[in-house]
Amino acid sequence: MAENVYVRLREFMDSLPGGFPSTESGVELKLLARYFTPEEAELEMHLNIFPETAAAIAERAGMEEGKAAELLESMAGQGCIFRVRTGEQTLYMAMSFLVGVYEFHLKSMDRELAELLDEYLPYMTESWSGGKTKQLRVVPVQAAVDTGKEVATYDRVREMVKGYDNIAVADCICRVERGLLGRECERPLETCLVFGFAADYYAENGIGRKISLEECLGILDKAEEAALVLSPSNAQNFVNICCCCSCCCGMLRGLSIMERPADEVQSTYRAVIDADECTACGTCLDRCQIDAIVEGEEYMEVDEARCIGCGLCVPTCPADAIEMVPKEDAVVPAANMVEMNARILQERGLA
Repeated sequence: MAENVYVRLREFMDSLPGGFPSTESGVELKLLARYFTPEEAELEMHLNIFPETAAAIAERAGMEEGKAAELLESMAGQGCIFRVRTGEQTLYMAMSFLVGVYEFHLKSMDRELAELLDEYLPYMTESWSGGKTKQLRVVPVQAAVDTGKEVATYDRVREMVKGYDNIAVADCICRVERGLLGRECERPLETCLVFGFAADYYAENGIGRKISLEECLGILDKAEEAALVLSPSNAQNFVNICCCCSCCCGMLRGLSIMERPADEVQSTYRAVIDADECTACGTCLDRCQIDAIVEGEEYMEVDEARCIGCGLCVPTCPADAIEMVPKEDAVVPAANMVEMNARILQERGLA
């Protein structure tokens, strides 16, 4: 009976924007059993992807409101669902496994969980291949677009975060997970930025701490220095910014083994190297997280099929030979997370 509830929960999670594919090994069911008790799993399947009161959820689930409210609050505290406190109301909603439940379980990450995730996450990243709208996109580091050219606000990361006064930071769960597997990364750990209601959730759950705008901008500076790819929510009104490295981030690790990672990433720009200015020093080779730089005898070249538009190669080029140019097929991000999720579900034939 318990196994059956996790099969049904797997199907429910797969109906959410981020998906949750099945595997032959059934590792995804083991993950769900780590995250949810059978009772929690049953209630989870009555939640929507928009915030609702405990009363509305309880009625749909056929539960007494007080019991449902207590269980929902417990699930939110563990990181199984998302909670929004607004005024005197507390609202709850289902979240995709990734981005969502995975990141929310930062405090409960241990070796056993890390091993399960290491086995399962490649299936997640593979399932995203081919989808037009992604949950995350890539924006260039600020120094790569500070060239006087007209750049949309949603591609200027420092301008993006200046629109928020409620910010939190948490440890990167990808680096925590890889560290538990003996694959520690030397890059900064506290780099996961969240905004608005998400910042409140992280702080209340003890998985992040509130920070000022100044500290947030400092973290972005350190991310650029450490050659971390900036991946915010794929919406103009975003809720998070991941600072990713290809040695730890599941998304970048999956992209790195693809022949054409550029086709699987939503970004506005790609890098171009001026052959006349390039001195073939190789600095850009070390900065690129996705092996998009091709070394030539006299100058470096950018493989358009691999460049994801992060701009990490630009600010450290001693010859100023690299610039970011707009992609012809660039798509304007959704206005907000609701629109983004609606696009994904429609493309997946689920809406």
